[in-house]
Amino acid sequence: MKKVTTLFFSLSIGLLLASCGNSDEEKKAAAAAAAGPQAYPVFTVNAQNTELGSEYPATIEGIQNIDIRPKVDGFIQKIFVDEGTVVKKGQLLFTIMAPQYEQEVRTARAAISSAEADVNSAQLQVNKTKPLVEKDIISKYDLDAAQLTLQSRKAALAQAKAALANAQVNLGYTSITSPVEGVVGSIPFRTGSLVSSASTEPLTTVSNTSKVYAYFSLNEKQLLDFSKTYKGNTLAQQMKNIPAVNLILADGSTYPQFGKIESINGQINTSTGSASLRATFPNAMSVLKSGGSASVRIPQHVSNAILIPQKSTIDLQGKKFVYVLGDSSKIISTEIEVMELAKDKFYVVTKGLKAGDKVVLEGFQSLKDGVKIKPEVKSTESVYAGIKK
Repeated sequence: MKKVTTLFFSLSIGLLLASCGNSDEEKKAAAAAAAGPQAYPVFTVNAQNTELGSEYPATIEGIQNIDIRPKVDGFIQKIFVDEGTVVKKGQLLFTIMAPQYEQEVRTARAAISSAEADVNSAQLQVNKTKPLVEKDIISKYDLDAAQLTLQSRKAALAQAKAALANAQVNLGYTSITSPVEGVVGSIPFRTGSLVSSASTEPLTTVSNTSKVYAYFSLNEKQLLDFSKTYKGNTLAQQMKNIPAVNLILADGSTYPQFGKIESINGQINTSTGSASLRATFPNAMSVLKSGGSASVRIPQHVSNAILIPQKSTIDLQGKKFVYVLGDSSKIISTEIEVMELAKDKFYVVTKGLKAGDKVVLEGFQSLKDGVKIKPEVKSTESVYAGIKK
């Protein structure tokens, strides 16, 4: 009997709590219905011309990076420049102490003096023999022999002069000058260091950075998109139609001067699956350094673009949705398609929206499709105010 009474009491308490719970939910629903639709910010979508920019990591190189190497063996006698010095073409950089080449010059000059004396002696012999032959005092054979001797002495003199020129060239290699105008790189050697023409490390590098090359890569898909974006029957024609590009520096700032894409490698690297491109930028103030890193930004103009704030979209199973305000202030969950490139914090919509549609701006996490809301209209100017032109 006690068990039956206890069971009856428990069931009574459960039914009472359930009725109270249902009552609370009904009260909340009734309160929400009495309060009316909830307010949400809404803005009107419009079409506008905009410019997108795709960025690609790049490495910077001077238009000339010349390794300065010794052509003769010896000790560094003097260094005339410091690292980072701007030098002109022909400016002296290093001198190498190599006395053997000075000795070769002296030896060659002495050989020339000896050869000149031999030539003079042979010439005298020819001059003495010639009239004797003409008077038939001696045979013509003697004159021929004297002339051959003179010819041999002249050849020896020419050889001695060539040896002197070669010795002077080698001696000239002991003074190393800059082949181009540019900036001196690191100098790993110091005065007194032994250097050789077989050394793997250069004395320094002179970089001509009056202009710089920015090298970057595009994968196969990007190359195909690239070729479809810019008109032209040939690659050269397409490159002419590519607009000027920007350079984004390592600190995030934009280089003040524009560059131009001048080269596209026609072959895809099989190991990386990409092709290399080269953009050229002026660098009169030497702001850009050879070996630096940056990003090349290629602009793309889009006419009558539908822009939507990224915060106004919902990602669901790999698709994007927005809430569009429909008739009777009811919202409609609408799927949209967007371009891969974004404009600041805005998506460029290619499908799903049109100019004049009203979209819920934000705060819609608890919304459901078909719910009636109270729209709070936001001005189009305030929504699109953050877009960079």
